[in-house]
Amino acid sequence: METPLRSLQRGGHELWLKCESLQTGGSFKLRGASNRLALLSEAERHAGVVAFSSGNHAQGVAIAARRLGIPATIVMPSDAPAPKVAGTRAQGAEIVFYDRATEDRVAISHALAAQRGAVVVPSFDDPHIIAGQGTAGLEILEQCPEPVRQIVVCCGGGGLAAGIALACPDADIVIVEPEGWDDMGRSLALGHIVPVGPDAPPTSCDALQTPLVSPLTFGVLQARGAGHAAVSEADVRAAVRFAWHELGLMVEPGGSAALAAVLAGKVALGPGTVVMITGGNIDPAMHAEWVA
Repeated sequence: METPLRSLQRGGHELWLKCESLQTGGSFKLRGASNRLALLSEAERHAGVVAFSSGNHAQGVAIAARRLGIPATIVMPSDAPAPKVAGTRAQGAEIVFYDRATEDRVAISHALAAQRGAVVVPSFDDPHIIAGQGTAGLEILEQCPEPVRQIVVCCGGGGLAAGIALACPDADIVIVEPEGWDDMGRSLALGHIVPVGPDAPPTSCDALQTPLVSPLTFGVLQARGAGHAAVSEADVRAAVRFAWHELGLMVEPGGSAALAAVLAGKVALGPGTVVMITGGNIDPAMHAEWVA
């Protein structure tokens, strides 16, 4: 569904917040999943799909699969937030858990798909997923009452950022990641893809814990000269609190990263700046503690 674009006064500028936290399923992920699954053949639909995700892509695939009558299996980390697990299961998807620290979710997903003859639906490394996420950018161009000059986007694997970069070719793109998990930013700075380091710190931004970005998303963002910023845990907590107290929005840590960078002064502001709020699937107990 179309999500609202809200105004925010900050630093002497009027900013625009694209509230994908209000999307069906609580994040932008339904866009890409819907586009990818709609393109499956009848035989592929019958065989089903397999996806791997900490929760938002899981729910997006599960919702899209339920709407289209497609069996869905989701490979999720055993420490995935409870609301995301519950939301995925409520859509009728089968869940297979794995250990984030010791097991390879991609290998598990491909093994399951091979056993079942199913199609693997990646969270970002797919042109149809990227195109689906880009519909958020098309909406921004239609909704914004002024020319869109800059879009600040939360980034895990870069599917949303790449889709928006393609949909909004006249806007500067700034991607935002958690500190220590800023592999896309470091890759862009170095000119080649580098993985997250083995000593990456714990982060509350589970939705942005992508250990390695893809040549597809990296290539789009590199070609567009995307900027990048990294936010701390303190920045993220402040953004979650701000979203609740000032905007009345329940936002998950990973979904608040772009807003966190803006609030922390890590992104230069100017006219026509749009900030993506990408997800709202936060554990209620965590949210209550953070906003207290």
